[in-house]
Amino acid sequence: MFTKTKFASFDLIDDLQKGIDNLGWEYVTQVQKETIPLALAGRDVIGQARTGSGKTASFGIPILNDCKPTGDLQALIIAPTRELAGQVAEELNNLQGDCGLKIITVYGGTDLEKQAKQLQSGVDIVVGTPGRVMDMTKRSFLNVENASYFVLDEADRMLDMGFFPDVMWIVERMTNRKQNLLFSATFPQEVIDAANEFTNEPEYVLTSEEKLDIPPIEQFSVRIGRSNKLWVLGRLLVRMDDDDQTIIFTNTKRMVDLLVQRLKKHRFKVDGIHGDMTQNQREKIISNLKDGNMNIVVATDVAARGIDVDGITLVVNYDVPDDVDSYIHRIGRTGRIGRKGEAWALVSRDDVPQLSKIIATHSLTVIETSAPELPDGVDKDPVSKQEDLTEFSDVYGMVKIGLETEMSLVKLSNFIIEGINCPELAIGDIKSNGNSKSVEVHSKFSSLAVRYLNSKGIATELLE
Repeated sequence: MFTKTKFASFDLIDDLQKGIDNLGWEYVTQVQKETIPLALAGRDVIGQARTGSGKTASFGIPILNDCKPTGDLQALIIAPTRELAGQVAEELNNLQGDCGLKIITVYGGTDLEKQAKQLQSGVDIVVGTPGRVMDMTKRSFLNVENASYFVLDEADRMLDMGFFPDVMWIVERMTNRKQNLLFSATFPQEVIDAANEFTNEPEYVLTSEEKLDIPPIEQFSVRIGRSNKLWVLGRLLVRMDDDDQTIIFTNTKRMVDLLVQRLKKHRFKVDGIHGDMTQNQREKIISNLKDGNMNIVVATDVAARGIDVDGITLVVNYDVPDDVDSYIHRIGRTGRIGRKGEAWALVSRDDVPQLSKIIATHSLTVIETSAPELPDGVDKDPVSKQEDLTEFSDVYGMVKIGLETEMSLVKLSNFIIEGINCPELAIGDIKSNGNSKSVEVHSKFSSLAVRYLNSKGIATELLE
């Protein structure tokens, strides 16, 4: 990810260069190498960059280099979520060193009057979400007319979340802007069309031939029934070192809450984050993650957009995502700026087609493996493995069991029904080839049926 180009080669103002040096930054990433010189030269730029590739510095350094601490708005940066807006502002403050610029975040879910007072006391750079920036502008707390720089961060997410009408409303009122910088992980035609509405002969910086930037991490998948995903997750978490951090992704808010509850029951220290939580709750969790006070977070895709933490070493897809690009955004939370990282997908039979589609779409190397072994010094699973035959069931939930017996088909059916006390509907087709029989038993009763038959001296096998 890093190049041989140094930040010092950009001839930045002294205070900004000192700020970069104080962060310990020396070499630029690829997107920074291609973007910063163009932006410093005053060109409009449309750049491809995923979270974690150094994109904030790509637009932040040129803006910080040119803005002056006057108290008049000079740059407006729009982000899709409150969390991302806060993180962008935090990084800009860390970068600016002694530049003295006043950088304020403007987003919903917090006290409007407090933000208005901050704006009225003077501001050089505003980082905000579209809705709150619109609101502040309409109320005359924010005057965007004379701002010179406009940045649109994660433009594809803006499109997904329906923000583009608001963005265009804001842009139309920035009548004196002289430079536009737009960044996006992917480039749907709608993003390009919208960008052409407000940019001026932009330079396109498209890394990886317009493909999503795949982090250089190891990727694994484990075929496992739904009932034992928690068992595999427990083994993954118990392998963590004290300074490792993990994000576990689910597809629904309800699953976040359930998984947090189950993990806490098994004595893991964990928090969940999703869109139904208050802004203060989410900010507290992210702050704890950044400060190292929390090492495990369960999240949905939307909520995780605000998690920009360099220390994430493990991403677990507890649910395989419904959208193929979401998988890349998820695993991109680890392996940040060249660090180590692993991504694991827990794959039930129903998930196999979707994971195959994801792998084919992005030409991924995902190693299919079994659940990891317990680490040295741990002799008991944190979560017990359950007997689960659902992976062998068909679309109707029936598991086919093979056995050897002289019993007639009717007698075999009654033998199982009476022995495990199940309803007749739990028994499906029974077929015979001499003494070799196959019987379908609903997955709810299949494990019980196997144990019962084996206890009666009838050996069984599971059939595809």
